[in-house]
Amino acid sequence: MYKYFKKLRKNLEYKKIIKERLISWRKEPVIIRIEKPTKLDRAHSLGYKAKQGFVLARIRIGKGSSKREKPSGGRKPKHAGLTKMTPKMNLQHIAEIRVAKRFPNLEVLNSYYIAEDGKHKWFEVILIDPNHSCIKNDPKLNWICKPAHRKRVFRGLTSAGKKSRVKS
Repeated sequence: MYKYFKKLRKNLEYKKIIKERLISWRKEPVIIRIEKPTKLDRAHSLGYKAKQGFVLARIRIGKGSSKREKPSGGRKPKHAGLTKMTPKMNLQHIAEIRVAKRFPNLEVLNSYYIAEDGKHKWFEVILIDPNHSCIKNDPKLNWICKPAHRKRVFRGLTSAGKKSRVKS
């Protein structure tokens, strides 16, 4: 069934629908809780289940390198170090961290890319409530309830976090 979803995304009509959605998503808040995943096949492959204790959030994140504050002392503009400062994390990992700060009682399971325009990228983040009874009683999911997995996104233990960690 999911292979048909992938074929559908290559369709021109689907691309028009995404363009319309982007227009409405730009007007929404940066982080918004959603009921159903936009890409159902991708969400299921990353561990999403349509049961209690699972929460989905869509986040909009700015593309491009960041710009630092201007230093107060005088110097050549070249040595001010204002532009071309890129973070050591990829945008998906930054998106997961921002969502985790917004929902402090939930743990980030995974995230995936949805769409982008000239200024922004949108990701959907799958969150789990480790205190929910449905999650605690599920033998495949109760690993996230252990103390070792608390605040895992801040330590780079998600898939996007592992990709952006420095390899030594």
